[in-house]
Amino acid sequence: EVQLVESGGGMVQPGGSLRLSCEASGFTFSGYDMSWVRRAPGKGLEWVSTIDTGGNMKIYADSFEGRFTISRDNAKYTLYLQMNNLTTEDTAVYFCAAGSINYWRPLMSTKRPWTRDDAGYWGQGTQVTVFS
Repeated sequence: EVQLVESGGGMVQPGGSLRLSCEASGFTFSGYDMSWVRRAPGKGLEWVSTIDTGGNMKIYADSFEGRFTISRDNAKYTLYLQMNNLTTEDTAVYFCAAGSINYWRPLMSTKRPWTRDDAGYWGQGTQVTVFS
């Protein structure tokens, strides 16, 4: 059974940090590019960041460059998102997704909201709440 399980969400004040994790099982984790995607209240799925299979290529949406860091440990079948200097605008449910950078590249340019069809596997999400 394929599973992606996010953890690490919680409540934090503006300026704080959180580290999200996404543990994969049931498929060859190292064979998939991985992304973090989020859904803020009342909004669609917004792409945050993508990392390639080997962890060498990391791409960020403009809003997160310099504040968020994506990484992965293929030996542990785990994807991470270090989030620093959080603001209330970062309040959202954060999802990890497995798929292909080649498919995702046009989405990064157009910035259209993602759908469930845009990735092969999805986690259930973890809530991040930034409150002042």
